[in-house]
Amino acid sequence: MSDTTLQLGIIGGYLVLSLLIGLLAYRLTDRTAEDYYLASRTFGTVVLLFTTFATLLSAFTFFGGPNVAYGSGPEWILVMGLMDGVLFAVLWYVVGYKQWLLGREHGYVTLGEMLGDRFGSSALRGLVAAISLFWLFPYVMLQQVGAGTALEALTGGDISYAVGAGLVTVFIIAYVVLSGMRGIAWTDTLQGAFMLVMVWAATLWALTEFGGMSAATAGMAKSNPEFLSLGGVPYSPQWMLSQAIGIAFGVAMFPQVNQRFFVARSKKVLKRTFSLWPILVVLLFVPAFMLGAWARGLPIDVPENGNVLPIVLSEYAPAWFAALVIAGAMAAMMSSSDSMLLSGSSYFTRDLYRPFVNPNASDSWEDTLGRIGVAVFAIAAFVASLYTPGTIMTIGSTAFGGFAQLALPVIVALYWKRVTRTGMFVGLLGSQVFYLASVFLPFVPDTYGGWLASVVGMLLGLVLTVSVSAVTAAAPSEETDLYFDLHAD
Repeated sequence: MSDTTLQLGIIGGYLVLSLLIGLLAYRLTDRTAEDYYLASRTFGTVVLLFTTFATLLSAFTFFGGPNVAYGSGPEWILVMGLMDGVLFAVLWYVVGYKQWLLGREHGYVTLGEMLGDRFGSSALRGLVAAISLFWLFPYVMLQQVGAGTALEALTGGDISYAVGAGLVTVFIIAYVVLSGMRGIAWTDTLQGAFMLVMVWAATLWALTEFGGMSAATAGMAKSNPEFLSLGGVPYSPQWMLSQAIGIAFGVAMFPQVNQRFFVARSKKVLKRTFSLWPILVVLLFVPAFMLGAWARGLPIDVPENGNVLPIVLSEYAPAWFAALVIAGAMAAMMSSSDSMLLSGSSYFTRDLYRPFVNPNASDSWEDTLGRIGVAVFAIAAFVASLYTPGTIMTIGSTAFGGFAQLALPVIVALYWKRVTRTGMFVGLLGSQVFYLASVFLPFVPDTYGGWLASVVGMLLGLVLTVSVSAVTAAAPSEETDLYFDLHAD
């Protein structure tokens, strides 16, 4: 049996297993929009923890993380493993607990639906959905780019980029359309555990081949002694804090993550989940980033924009083991893409189609439309991945900062009764315009005193939301006491 056949057999078997889990979930899924999008809010601690873990930690974990550490050193562990692990856990409570209370009370499915109801505004609901879909689409596409690139590299070009990306897209469409949130969560639990095991297996295997941790660290120190010291370019305190803040707050607003704030079975489940979150994040990112940093001391040739992990595996691991690790990478990509597709579909059907096209749509039709939306969204992202224009790539790489602009106005709306509809519109639009200008207009700075524009934009959104709300009156249709007087059982 050739190496390529063996590798494709391992990866194909994994894809088929994901599809079978989706089929099982389909048999247990009600034909309602709430069950399709939120699994009727029934998740326990293990499933909620691992579905959020697998959904959030995408192709970046297996490829971007080692690549960054290979190029600039392992300090990103502090940004992703520690700062964001802790920051996001805090936000999970600050944002997620309040959203869970509101979702349980009012039946909300999306962030836009919740805010639209809070301020009595379909336009605000549509704005939040439009902003979210704008940043989400290219991020879905980047997962497909990662899948196609990984399969092409693993098979030495026997499977082309387009075929690899298309194959993964077809499998994702199949099990997401069939199973909805329940099937996604079950596959995510499998995928999250699998990718955690495989990133540790890859690191330990590589260390064995490198001659142990001491030898690997000595090789890294010889080639790049600056990797052993904290700080320097680009790791200034302002840069690291900006990255950590932008990513953590952006993650809280990612549709596929934010919707998971609605699905916990109980308050106890929420508490356990965000308490365990930092531990799980550190367990994943430490080996992933250190593997990339240690690889810098190896006699390997990594081309510009190349991926370190497949190159290390091809040099130091047998074909079957490399295939298992790449299957773990595929798990990371699929577990992000499937949830993004489901969330994108829910934002379209709940926040754009229902309020602006067909307010009287039946629940069963919305369920059907959601499944169609998943397929359309996935196919459109796949087509875009074949061309990967620079603008779309830029949007995808800066998506965390784009989503982060939503966070502070949303937190204000959750906790301050005085915030107004006008304040929300001005805060959301103002911060988005500022951040987009910093990304796409060369004459607009992208740093301010060492702080990234994403954080400066967040502060701008907060100031605009609070100041405009202070001088404008609430509309009669805005919720007040009923929105805030909520308590857990």
